[in-house]
Amino acid sequence: MSKPVKVAIIGSGNIGTDLMIKILRNGQNLEMGAMVGIDPKSDGLARAERMGVATTAGGIDGLIALEGFQDIKIVFDATSAGAHAHHNKLLQERGVRVIDLTPAAIGPYVIPAINLDAELSASNINMVTCGGQATIPMVAAVSRVTKVHYAEIVASISSKSAGPGTRANIDEFTETTSSAIEKLGGADKGKAIIVLNPAEPPLIMRDTVFVLAERADQDAIERSIADMVEVVQSYVPGYRLKQKVQFEDIPDYAPVNVQGLGPRSGLKVSVYLEVEGAAHYLPAYAGNLDIMTSAAMACAERIAQTRQGEA
Repeated sequence: MSKPVKVAIIGSGNIGTDLMIKILRNGQNLEMGAMVGIDPKSDGLARAERMGVATTAGGIDGLIALEGFQDIKIVFDATSAGAHAHHNKLLQERGVRVIDLTPAAIGPYVIPAINLDAELSASNINMVTCGGQATIPMVAAVSRVTKVHYAEIVASISSKSAGPGTRANIDEFTETTSSAIEKLGGADKGKAIIVLNPAEPPLIMRDTVFVLAERADQDAIERSIADMVEVVQSYVPGYRLKQKVQFEDIPDYAPVNVQGLGPRSGLKVSVYLEVEGAAHYLPAYAGNLDIMTSAAMACAERIAQTRQGEA
């Protein structure tokens, strides 16, 4: 059996802690090398210590100074878009691969179901956002069948599952997701909206995808969407369609005005999704965390397999 690849996580909050637990429980080609934070009293660092993982509350500098840092080949950054540029610079100088779970978008956007293999050689890959990981595969599924003029996604998550990092990155969320809808989803124009729902009891993650495309065979679109759902489910088991895909014809005599594109007619495709978390760290309603950490882990596993194959 090949030796597992050592990884570190920067960010001991909700996302980083959930990712750590996933790697410890389910990692096939990965081994936890370090958990990094800046708050010595954080629950993530305390859990890491209890689980036998090396820790530091010294941030990126503490990680670099940590004994055994030279053995770490992949680092996940689960902090903030603002901090990521500094972290990435120091890690790139030391030849460490970086998987970015912030919306910083320094490296190429990667969604495992769409383009992971094409970006395996990148030194930094960006995991877009939770809403992007959930919804852009559906846009791409429509794009495989027909041209997409416009795609709009609405990601609704429980307020309880949005930690300080998520809240600090709301603007970056909308900008990064909108851009990735166009670059990975294939839409001429993309728009993203996020809703933090304070309802009690907390609501499970729900995502809505509206696509305006050229008219095409509806059965072919449905099959493409179903195939894409199956691919995403291979690494996010709680990902599913909430109801049947909806279609509406927008007639040529009554087009809708798309900002930045002008009047457009065609086929409106509506996809309704639900993402249930695996409850490794937070409850199952926090599907927004689960899809990000599951996607990031899928990327790291594939990179590790590639490294082992080259060894």
